This record gives sequence, C-alpha cells and structure tokens, in this order.
Amino acid sequence: MCGIVAVLLADPSAAVNQELYDSLTSLQHRGQDAAGIVTADQRRRLHLHKDSGLVRDVFKLQHMIQLIGNVGLGHVRYPTAGASSNVQEAQPFVTNIPFGICLCHNGNITNSTELTQQLSARYTVSTDSDSELLLSIYADELLRQMWGGDKEGQSLDQSSAGLTVDVIFNACRGLMARARGGYAALVLINGYGVLAFRDPWGIRPLCYGSRNAKQFLGTSKKDWCVASESVALECQEFDLHGDVLPGQAVFISLKGEVTTKMCHSSPVLAPCIFEYVYFGRPDSIIDGVSVYAARKAMGDKLAEKIRRLYDPSEIDVVVPVPETSRISALQCAIKLGVPYEEGLNKNRYIARTFIMPGQQKRKKNVRKKLNPCHGVFEDKNVMLVDDSIVRGTTSEQIVQMVRSAGAKKVFFCSASPAIRYANVYGIDMPVQAELIAFGRDEKEIARAISADWVVYQELDDLTSAVRECNPAIEFFDTSCFNGVYVTGDVNAAYFQALKDHRSDSILSVDGGKGDDIDSLPPDSRGISSHNTTSPEKLVRKIKELSILEGDEGTEDKDSNSSIGVVDGVVAAKTSGQLGHARPRGRVIGAKHRAVQAADELAAVDPANHPNGLRNEDMEKLRDRFSGWV
Repeated sequence: MCGIVAVLLADPSAAVNQELYDSLTSLQHRGQDAAGIVTADQRRRLHLHKDSGLVRDVFKLQHMIQLIGNVGLGHVRYPTAGASSNVQEAQPFVTNIPFGICLCHNGNITNSTELTQQLSARYTVSTDSDSELLLSIYADELLRQMWGGDKEGQSLDQSSAGLTVDVIFNACRGLMARARGGYAALVLINGYGVLAFRDPWGIRPLCYGSRNAKQFLGTSKKDWCVASESVALECQEFDLHGDVLPGQAVFISLKGEVTTKMCHSSPVLAPCIFEYVYFGRPDSIIDGVSVYAARKAMGDKLAEKIRRLYDPSEIDVVVPVPETSRISALQCAIKLGVPYEEGLNKNRYIARTFIMPGQQKRKKNVRKKLNPCHGVFEDKNVMLVDDSIVRGTTSEQIVQMVRSAGAKKVFFCSASPAIRYANVYGIDMPVQAELIAFGRDEKEIARAISADWVVYQELDDLTSAVRECNPAIEFFDTSCFNGVYVTGDVNAAYFQALKDHRSDSILSVDGGKGDDIDSLPPDSRGISSHNTTSPEKLVRKIKELSILEGDEGTEDKDSNSSIGVVDGVVAAKTSGQLGHARPRGRVIGAKHRAVQAADELAAVDPANHPNGLRNEDMEKLRDRFSGWV
C-alpha cells in the first residue's frame, strides 16, 4: 500500500514542486517508509529526489529548489515487496530509454518472478521492487510498439519515430496482458505527458480531476491531478472527475488534452475492501464510496451482530482503538445505546504498528503508542472496537493495558471479519501462520488476546455496508477474509515463496517510520504545509558567512540571531553584533550579505505569490544558494 500523485500545470513556467509536496502530505497515511518526487522542465530535463522518511523530513528547501518543472510525480512508500530500509527502492523510478520515463505505483505484482525472467535478456533490474519491474515492462512495450521489438540489427533511433497516443495506450495494453496483480500506476513520459492506469480488477484505487488554471482564468485551460485518493485533489482545490476505471488508461498531454481508453478486454471492478476498513482517509471518496459513510455503516452492522449474541446492558462503555476505528466504534455505541468514551490516548509521534515490517518492531512500539485514561476503565465492563485484528500483537497488549487500568471485563470487537488468509495485492500480511485468526475460532482468539469475548463483523455485512454507499459495485477483493483471489493466479507455490522471502522471521525490523495521517502535526497534513530548511543550519551558515568576511574572533554571546518561519519559508532576521575582533566594515558587509540572503529566501514565500511560484524563481534560488543552504 502506497500513495501516488501526479500534477500537470497548464502554465509551462509554473512550479509544480509545492503542489506535489502538499498532495503527498495528504497521502502520508498510505506510507511512511520513504517519499520521492520527480519533475520535468521545459528543456526536457528530469529532476528527482527521494529518500527514507516522512514527506516533511525528506524534502527540505535545498531539495525543493532543485525540483524544476510544471509536471511531476510524487510517491509515499509502504513496502510490501523489497526491503523496507533500502532507499534505492524508494519511488519514482526513472529510465532514460525510451524518451525518459518515470513511474510510481501502488500495489503488488503477483507474477514478478516470471516477468523478471522475461526481461533478464535485455534489462537489468537493480532492486526487488515490482515498481521498477513495471517500469521496465512499460519501456519494453513502448519499444515493441514503436520499433517492432528487438529485431537483430534494427535501429532504435528515437528521432525517426514519433510517439502517439495510440502507441502509449497499446503499450499499456501490452503491460496489462503481461502483469498480474493489484496495481495503480502513474507514468511521466518526458516531453509528452502523464499516463495513469489501473489493474483490470480495480483492486488499488486511483482518481483524477482538474481545476481552472490560475494563470489562465477565463480560458478553458486546466491544471490536472491524478492521485490514490480524492483527498489529495481536494486539498489542492481540484474538482474530482471520477475514478480511473479497472483496465482503463488516462493520458494527459502537456497541452492539457485528456484521452481515455480501455486497455483490457474483460475488466471487472473488484476494489480491495480493506481500503474502506483501514487504509483510506475518512474524507476520501473511493470508487464512489465515502469512506466515512462506509465506516458508519460498518458500526451499525457490528452493533446488530453484538445484540444478537450478547446483552448490551452488560457493556458499560465502548472505547475505540485509535485512529481508524473511531467512526465505526461511535456508531456502534449509538446503535447499542451504550456510552462512548475516548479511553486510549495516542502518542501522535509513534509509527503505525500494523504497517510496520517485523513483529518484534511492532511489539516494541505498541506500548509507546497508546496509554489508557484510568478513569474511563476503572470498575467497568469495557468493549473495545478496532478496525481489524491482524496478527493480534496490538490487540493482546491493549487488552492487558485496559485490565491494568482497572477494567473488570474486556470485550473486543472488530469492524471487519476475521483475517485468515494472506493478502497478496499490496498489504503487509503475507504469511498465513502469522495471522491470529488462522486455525482459530472466536473463543480461541479471545483466549489468545486475553479478552472475555471477541466479536467479528460478518463478511456479508461488511460488503453490504460498503455497497450501500454505491450499489454499482458488485464485487470486492475480500481475499484476506475468504481466500478468494480475483486474479486467479495465486496458488500454494506462490505462498511458499512469500513465506520464504517475506515472513517476519526474516523481515528487517528497520521499517515503519512515520505516523498516522491523524497523528501528524497540523502543519503536516497537506493543506497549507510548506518546506523549511533547518533554522539552526541557516543561522550557522549565515554566521559562517559573516566570519569569512572578518577575522576569526570569538562570537558575541549576546548576539541575537533568529529564524522566522512563515508558512514554511525561512526568513533570517539578524540583529546585534555578529562577532568581536572583526573590522567594522567587514562585519557590516557580512551582515548585509546575510540579510540580503534572508530577503531572497523570504521573496519566495508562496503567500506572496497568489498565482504560484515560477520555475525561474526556483532556478535563481537554487543557483544563489547552491552549496550552502
């Protein structure tokens, strides 16, 4: 599970970097392991930066000013294939032939071994990431479409052939015929535009929209955005046009011309139902379904089952396990007529444990992540509601924590059914033996997590809850609940390979950096966040600049240098004497240069540019501060 976004601005001179950054922060909940952005400028040069960590940590001012261009891709990574700690597997991936192609993708390819063998004669795959594999497949298909493959002695001179929309779509059709699994992908074809496509089952989400170009008000010119969730569009004031359909490709040219084409002969919409249970932000709309409304309906269905099995009067209080279960828990409490309390306080700066690779890493972080409010639990029968119970790691420790806080009885409910099978389409639950519900019934699970009783949502109720929001969805990928894999290619040999390569016994525990989107500070949620370089670093650089202008005397301990941060743009304000034992003229010169530098930084404050920053502003800033910011 990852988050992907593409933005194409109508004005070729407009800077897209901040738009991509803000969109990625709104998708941060989909991946905290790594982040990356690639942009393309008018000279058809690609600019790429990616690294491990949260968006706010990966992109500082010195990186942003390098990302020149009006079109680009962004990605936040949560690893399911490849190593969680390998920065080389951060996305987007880039290849220079043909044309210069960049790709970022969300999902998992189930026939990656077969594809790697197909490509081995002509391509070198440097990582275990299936995103790099998808990039190689698409590049291979483009070469096949344009020059007839790799016939011996045939010239691959790109100047002899032009790239057409038909060629782009035919290459996508070829990719879908070869790659199996769940995937949503974005491809930037340098000098041509952005291609978005989705697997033939629509397992992983992808939507797109537009807005009137700020620089061309009163005209028909549009800015375009494609992203994993609608919230990334709304935060940037794009109007949602709809979802990319299963098996469909959408191409947006650099001129803003949009073309769509079905690239698979028999597509069927079967979205992953776990998107509505856990992954999606509540304010997103995925395949016409409000995630918020779906979770409310899950709470209603869960309450109905609890009422059938137990007496609600035995429950004194309903408490959610933060964050994603809150909506379902509140609706469940309302339906049961039981008080609802926020009894578990969450540390908003600790990683999400479910999507953290490695069981030992998860265990280590649960207690740091949650702490009970004792008054909520003392001498009460408590019903805890979580969105799911996967490995049971978190659930067992929470039950023990609540008992230690004084609860008489602890009941545990899941807004989703028992997870008994591996998910192979992009979720970190690859090995069946690691799932607490594997080979256990509800009573055995209750004993395993030390609860008095456990209730799971029925699968029919879960699908009904989501389908109520969009009756047009006939099928869902529910493979982790019932073992039915829609792609039809998952067998015992595949699971053995997963067990050998991705079980917790061999998985690196260095992953899982990051927070829930609700756990991030307000300035990191993607609505009005901008980038900063380290204030301490800038002060040090300004002082070093001053010292170079004068003698290397001791610094004045009473000097007052401060950094003001306005919407993320750093402005240095220097007052007082910068140092002793320096000639006055040189100190004044250094001080002037430092203040001038601060003024230039402040000049690119987005707040001062209602129509957006220009690429020429970024280039000037990059050249001015190259080597010291």
